[in-house]
Amino acid sequence: MSQSFPGESRDESSNSEQRKEAGSDHHSAEAAEDDGGRGLLGWLKEIVTIVLIALLLSFLIKTFLFRAFFIPSGSMENTLQIDDRIFVNLLVPGPFELERGDIVVFEDTKNWLPPLEPHAEGSANWFNEALIFVGLRPDESQQHLVKRIIGLPGDRVRCCDAEGRITINGTPIDEPYVYPGASPSDIPFDVTVPEGKIWVMGDHRNASADSREHRQGEGQGFVDIDDVEGKAGVIAWPLNHVGFLNSYPDVFDDVPAPSNAPAGSPVP
Repeated sequence: MSQSFPGESRDESSNSEQRKEAGSDHHSAEAAEDDGGRGLLGWLKEIVTIVLIALLLSFLIKTFLFRAFFIPSGSMENTLQIDDRIFVNLLVPGPFELERGDIVVFEDTKNWLPPLEPHAEGSANWFNEALIFVGLRPDESQQHLVKRIIGLPGDRVRCCDAEGRITINGTPIDEPYVYPGASPSDIPFDVTVPEGKIWVMGDHRNASADSREHRQGEGQGFVDIDDVEGKAGVIAWPLNHVGFLNSYPDVFDDVPAPSNAPAGSPVP
């Protein structure tokens, strides 16, 4: 006949409960590790997705809306300083028209600039190319210039009247953006802007090789509107020079529309 021992029964019951608790803790630890792994993986996926979306948006903005450029010279001082970074509105010209006074960036198809020296290949260069591709770095490998539009198609632009001012269609203009101490132009000229062209000048007139300097070259100093990349709208860097760029529309308010006289070559 079997005999039951109450003390032994309690010990077995206690051991069984401990084994159950240990098993439960083990499963909880495994579940926590799985959740932690899935949480880390999910976090990494979100970061990668956000970065890819940001790069895509940057590329689309660079391609269709804005593009970054840097300023290598002092031809637009004091409006733009050397090494300024600017953003250019690619919708001008396009949906929006060019206006007198606009600061524009245009491709140098007339060889106003000396040829660029080739850059050495390397890993850093590939990284820079990637940043340029998505629009996070200005493209310094292409030949571009930045100037202010003074004459639009059909305008007759002359220098200078008796007071040393430039005239457009017979109306003199006062130019507050010209570099302090510089005259509107030390070079006399009298031109009528052909269709599809613009006449551009730097704000630092004594240090700008602009339309005036290239009247005897290809294009006779005029810039093709098709070569215009866009209108400069914002200085983005350095921080102490950040701001919007002014086209000074009031300077040209009194300028009449051009006459119907045919556009011709610069007058000697």
